[in-house]
Amino acid sequence: MNKPTLVLLAAGMGSRYGGLKQIDPIDEQGHKIIDFSIYDALRAGFGKVVFIIKKSIEKDFRECIGDAVAGKTEVEYVFQEQDAIPSWVNIPDGRVKPWGTAHAILCCKDVVKEPFAVINSDDYYGVSAYKTLVDFLKDPVAKEEGCMPFCMVGYQLKNTLTEHGSVARGCCRMDEDGYLSHIEELTKIEKTASGARYTTDDGASWNDIDINTLVSMNMWGLQPEVFPELERSMDRFFKEEMEKNPLKSECFIPIEVGRMVNEKKASVKVLSSADKWFGVTYKEDKPFVMESIQKLKEQGVYPEKLWV
Repeated sequence: MNKPTLVLLAAGMGSRYGGLKQIDPIDEQGHKIIDFSIYDALRAGFGKVVFIIKKSIEKDFRECIGDAVAGKTEVEYVFQEQDAIPSWVNIPDGRVKPWGTAHAILCCKDVVKEPFAVINSDDYYGVSAYKTLVDFLKDPVAKEEGCMPFCMVGYQLKNTLTEHGSVARGCCRMDEDGYLSHIEELTKIEKTASGARYTTDDGASWNDIDINTLVSMNMWGLQPEVFPELERSMDRFFKEEMEKNPLKSECFIPIEVGRMVNEKKASVKVLSSADKWFGVTYKEDKPFVMESIQKLKEQGVYPEKLWV
């Protein structure tokens, strides 16, 4: 089979971070988190990189990231724009947010024809996660015949929280065979002195959550057969969900994958990584990320310059 493709979600506006965090350097050499992700993926065996971005940042993105990577592997650009939707959908007045990660992935349908992984551009997943993904995508195994064989890399919630605000996480449960049985997208989880808590009503009420809960960090291994399902997902979203919150509602890939699992259209093998996740949800997270990357360089995990 062809080598799998790495798809990077980089069209988010970075509103909580306060800027275009996808191209914000995290070391003295000017590397971004996305550089380390691509470097790890290529040495693990991925063969192509697809960037999902907004058209408005294409020039800056190419100059800061894409051009360097293009010298090492095949690169494609996909644009997630608000008008990349069915003709019968009317965009609500005042809507500026993208339509969500499910929509972003669907935008890749014309350039991704092989098994692929999806990651966030502003998250560091660790070296071993990519090797684990490649191994599965080269020899995918479904739980039941007729299911699309997907996978995800899960992390413990306690290793994915920030000291500086709330985060969104897909909280997972597995069956006895290690396949995903349930996933719930919680969009506002925050760290507390005794653990963690979440709210589903903008802070009117809070519930405790176990910090050892397995969560999705949007590191998925998918098959190209997912695209027709995502088209149906977006149709349902526009017909049933958007009107509930016209300016902010989004169609999230964890929710849609969970639906496919419930309908027995897909199974998701839950993989684990021995590495620690970290990311820059907020500007205050950046010093920790920079320190962590420098330690990895000192340990020999990365060279001083990635793209030489």
